Amino acid sequence: MNGKKNAVKFGLYAVLTLIAVYTLFPIYFLFVNSFKSQKEIVAAPMSLPAAWNFDYLKNAAAQIHLLESAANTIFITVVAVTLIVLVASVTAWMMVRSKSKASNVLFLVFTAAMLIPFQSVMYPLVSLMERLGLKNTFGLILMYGGFGLSMTVFMYHGFFKSVPLSLEEAAVIDGANIFQLFFHIVFPLVKPITATVIITNAMWIWNDYLLPFLIIGNNKSKTLTLSLYYAKSLSGQYGNPWELIFPAVLICVIPILVIFIFLQKNIIEGIAAGAVKG
Repeated sequence: MNGKKNAVKFGLYAVLTLIAVYTLFPIYFLFVNSFKSQKEIVAAPMSLPAAWNFDYLKNAAAQIHLLESAANTIFITVVAVTLIVLVASVTAWMMVRSKSKASNVLFLVFTAAMLIPFQSVMYPLVSLMERLGLKNTFGLILMYGGFGLSMTVFMYHGFFKSVPLSLEEAAVIDGANIFQLFFHIVFPLVKPITATVIITNAMWIWNDYLLPFLIIGNNKSKTLTLSLYYAKSLSGQYGNPWELIFPAVLICVIPILVIFIFLQKNIIEGIAAGAVKG
C-alpha cells in the first residue's frame, strides 16, 4: 500500500511540476531575452545571455516614458481600487443586513452582471462616455469602478453574512453612528477578503489594455500598457527591435508580478475563506 501511495504521490508531483514549468516558461523567456542584443535573441532565444546588459532596460524605460506612464497607472489603479472597495463593501453590507425582497433582487442583479461579457456592452458604453465628455482618466476610473463592482459585491456578501449581528447591536447601544459602526466595527472584520479584492482588482487594472485604449487612446495620460503599444520605436519598418520590446514588456510586468509573489498567500486565504463563509 505504501508503495502504491508513493507512486501516486510521485505522479501527482510530476504532473504539477510540468504544469509549473509550462506556466513559468513565458516569464523565463521574457526575462532572459530582456538583457540580450537583437543578434543574440535571434541566434539563441532560449539560452541565458552571454553578458547581462542593463542598458537595454534603460533604453526601453526611456522609450515608454516610464516615470510618467507608471505614475498615471498607479494613480488610476489606486483610485479605481479604492472606489471599488468602498462602494462594494458598503453595498454588500447593506444588502446582508436588509432582509427585504429588494435586497435579494439587487444581489441577483449584481450576480447576473458578472455573466455579461464586456464585448457586448463595449460599443454603447464607449459611445456614452464620448457623449458625456468622459473619454479621459476620470472616465476610465468610473468604468473600472463599474466593471469591478459586481464581482466584489458578490465576494463581500458571503463574508458579511458571517459577521455576528450582536457585535453591531452592541456598538449601536454604545452610541456608534452608522459610519462608526461600519468603518470601526464591521469593516476591520473582513480584512482577508478586502486584501483579496485589492490584489485581484489591482492586477486586473494594472495589466488591462482594452479599456485604456478605448477610453484614453493616444492622450498624454497614458498607462504603461498604452505607452508600450504607442511607442513608435518598438515597431520597425523592416523588423521588430526585440532588444527594446522584451525589456519594455518586462518593465511593465515586474511591479505587479512582485506584488503577486509577496501577497499570493492573502489571495489564496481570502478566496478559501470566502468559499467557506459563502
